[in-house]
Amino acid sequence: MVRGSTTGQLPSPVSSAPGAVRLGLRENRAQFVLLVVVTAAVGALVGLERTTVPLIGTEVFGLAGNLAVFSFIVAFGLAKALTNLAAGVLTARFRRRRLLLAGWLIGAPVPFVLAWAPSWWWIVAANVLLGVNQGLTWSMTVNMKIDLVGPARRGLATGLNEAAGYVAVGATALLTGYLATRYGLRPAPELVGVVFLAAGLGLSLRVKDTAAHLALELARHPAPEGGPVGGPSFRETFARTSWRDRSLRGASQAGLVNNLNDGLTWGVFPLLFADHGLGVAAIGLIKGLYPLLWGIGQIPAGHLADRIGRKPLVVTGMLVQAGALLLALALLDRPLLAGVLSAVGLGLGTALVYPALIASVSDHAHPSWRAHALGAYRFWRDIGYAAGALVAGVLADALGLDATVLAAAVLTAASGLLAARWMTDRPVRH
Repeated sequence: MVRGSTTGQLPSPVSSAPGAVRLGLRENRAQFVLLVVVTAAVGALVGLERTTVPLIGTEVFGLAGNLAVFSFIVAFGLAKALTNLAAGVLTARFRRRRLLLAGWLIGAPVPFVLAWAPSWWWIVAANVLLGVNQGLTWSMTVNMKIDLVGPARRGLATGLNEAAGYVAVGATALLTGYLATRYGLRPAPELVGVVFLAAGLGLSLRVKDTAAHLALELARHPAPEGGPVGGPSFRETFARTSWRDRSLRGASQAGLVNNLNDGLTWGVFPLLFADHGLGVAAIGLIKGLYPLLWGIGQIPAGHLADRIGRKPLVVTGMLVQAGALLLALALLDRPLLAGVLSAVGLGLGTALVYPALIASVSDHAHPSWRAHALGAYRFWRDIGYAAGALVAGVLADALGLDATVLAAAVLTAASGLLAARWMTDRPVRH
């Protein structure tokens, strides 16, 4: 078994040979582009569910309660969050490439179960596998890109990573909406996922591990002050990322609430707009437009985060998302317009937030414990999917779908204000 560690034996970064390891986007562009394409396949797999699965719950399996319909998002969110947390620990024992490949193998049954599940609980189980798949594959691609580019271009690297994934989420949501209109909710829309699985696994076999790049950054970076040589323990890192460090706490809560409103709209928007007369194709447009703008917008947002800092983008993005949720309610008498405008606002607001948060966590974490810090942050961020689905299910059953969207707007605005109070920007080392 090949093993690597952020604190153990790593390949020597020092070499005078022509192929010596170097940090930078341009210096590692071939591997970086390959990882971008792999991330697109990761996003496309989860995009299978954005349009059709809530409708499968109500129309195919006859689920009446909103909490039951949103249970697949709870399963996905919990599995992804816990896997993100575990991924940070596993990177201390296993090379990133090996974990990336494991994630693809775990996700292999998902399209087939979604296409032919005999009961709703099979779909919930498939979402556990999908959550593990997403936790491993997405965590490894973002860690590997950060390893390759070094600290100076971290915001752009994370912007490109998240852009590739969420553009693919949006494109797949549009595609599955079209296929569902033409061929029905199952199995054609879900079986597209087989193509994404094959592409992701095949390309991941060509990815090279980034342990030597991480070793080079560690060699250039001063040791953390006052801490053990190998960095803090996993427990200490989790506590520091979750609440002890003020800025990391601000980033973690913003990530959680950002994905809370995403998880909530994932389940609520298809049902809300279907109740107001929109068909599957129009719902697919709304559900596709949101992550498409989210994805594309992260490229300039990541670059901007490197220029002006992380905090301004996070605060602005959260407030824009809150406004977009309120806009969806204000225009509901014209549901297509309401859906499109809210999707635009949510997409652009999230585009500002996503790469800035990952870059901010990376800025505040020493390379020796950065993978653990990112795992802890991504745990809190993706537990937001489960929290959003639970909040949506309880509030929608008790007060209705409109009240659920309003609650999400209030929480998102409050999170932006907390980020303004807690987060700080740290000068980036070049």
